[in-house]
Amino acid sequence: MTDDQTAAGKATPERYRIGVVDDHEISILGLEAMMSTTPDLEFIGGAPTADELLAISTDLDLAVLDLRLGDGTSPRSNVEKLRTHGIEALVYTSAEEAFLVRSAAAAGVLGVVRKSTRATEVLDAIRSAARGEQVATMDWAAAIDADADFVDVNLSPRQRQVLELYAAGEPAARVASVTGLSGDTVNQYLGRIRQKYAAAGRPAPTKTDLYKRAVEDGWLPMPRRFRR
Repeated sequence: MTDDQTAAGKATPERYRIGVVDDHEISILGLEAMMSTTPDLEFIGGAPTADELLAISTDLDLAVLDLRLGDGTSPRSNVEKLRTHGIEALVYTSAEEAFLVRSAAAAGVLGVVRKSTRATEVLDAIRSAARGEQVATMDWAAAIDADADFVDVNLSPRQRQVLELYAAGEPAARVASVTGLSGDTVNQYLGRIRQKYAAAGRPAPTKTDLYKRAVEDGWLPMPRRFRR
């Protein structure tokens, strides 16, 4: 058998291009080291935000995404941003906050993998997700189950605008000025928004509650954490 025949008889493994969004450098370096041991996973780059990863490359088969980032972006907004470039996401997280995992599940990520998972299992999950397959884990199943009990609130674009401004801290009068609505109309919108959340089993009687609901639904960014 010739060398050419030998080479022709061997299937060349497909190589998947992987990016990482995580604001902890050690996590990026760890994933890069893991992928360097495999012939079919190519680490393209890592960045602390989705925008910075996209600036490195949009030619990716998968983005491995941490849930809580220092820039305060929500899982939903990051998944949607990546998807506009045709990039699906796999969550890689410590999973300490259930509502963030649920938010990622609602956004349609391909799976959830804990950072405490063994390296071989992490690589298998990345490989499966890069092929476009769902990654079934206990965390993922729990997120799906939790999401089944979580009632999303359907807000109109104008209601969402009023909620974002008001819940972010603006007084009703300022919301009226920015939106061009009357003060009475703004209060009517806020009343209707509260009714919708109450009907969904997620009451928001106070401004603080509205802020929490807006963060849960991805309408407002996550609170910034202290850097470690």
